[in-house]
Amino acid sequence: MSENKNSINGNINEKMVAIFENILKLEQRYVSYHIDEKVSMTEVHTIAAIGIDELKSMSEIAKMLYITVGTLTVAVNNLVKKGYAQRYKSEEDKRIVKIALTRRGKKIYDVHKMFHNELSHTLMKGFDEKEQHVVIRALTNLEEYINLEYEEIDIRKNVK
Repeated sequence: MSENKNSINGNINEKMVAIFENILKLEQRYVSYHIDEKVSMTEVHTIAAIGIDELKSMSEIAKMLYITVGTLTVAVNNLVKKGYAQRYKSEEDKRIVKIALTRRGKKIYDVHKMFHNELSHTLMKGFDEKEQHVVIRALTNLEEYINLEYEEIDIRKNVK
């Protein structure tokens, strides 16, 4: 690899690391500020995974978050205690627990979504349509790499 390409990759890496760390910090402050109460990012991301469209089972939510159902149970217990979520028994199978957000949980969901919408808008600001497609392609490459690595690590873990 040429020295210029190494320099560009190093610059991209530095920016990605800084952005990732700062997004997590800002996201926490943004959500807490807009709902006027302290909420952890674990809670916010669990709320985001629960969503507002339909009831989801614990296993569906755990899979989305790449965590075990046991770990999710602890998180959902906290959300229920704080009044952000409710549990429902499935009508078809009483062993299946479905989760939904309360009004307070939906408010956190909306604020979190607003934060991500503002990030996306800011990222694309000033780009023409062709440049936007390049950004989308770069983000897709990154997403595909991350998804592939998750799968590879899970396969390797299960082989051991």
